[in-house]
Amino acid sequence: MEITRVLDAALRKAAAVWITSPGHEPRLVHSHWRADSLWVISGGTEPTVPGLTDGAQVTVTVRSPSTHSHLIDAQAVAHLTEPDDETAQALKTARLNTKPSWDAVYRLEFSS
Repeated sequence: MEITRVLDAALRKAAAVWITSPGHEPRLVHSHWRADSLWVISGGTEPTVPGLTDGAQVTVTVRSPSTHSHLIDAQAVAHLTEPDDETAQALKTARLNTKPSWDAVYRLEFSS
């Protein structure tokens, strides 16, 4: 199965993923899947992801939405960005129990 199809199916239901940047331990971060990119927040009231910088190559680990077991590891490039209003609202809405604030938003683009 093509990686983008697997990612699309899993990330539509996932509210969080594990991000690993070179030389650092994986960190669980809240995310939003949109337009074949994964949007993640870092810092502020959210976990900081060491090594996550503009242009960083990272590994995204996705767990199965139904069994919570390991589903896939995918390589991505992080792009520091300013989210549009719709994406910012989706990132806030995903955090049902808190009022999130963040220092940075990254759009992760996956290699095919």
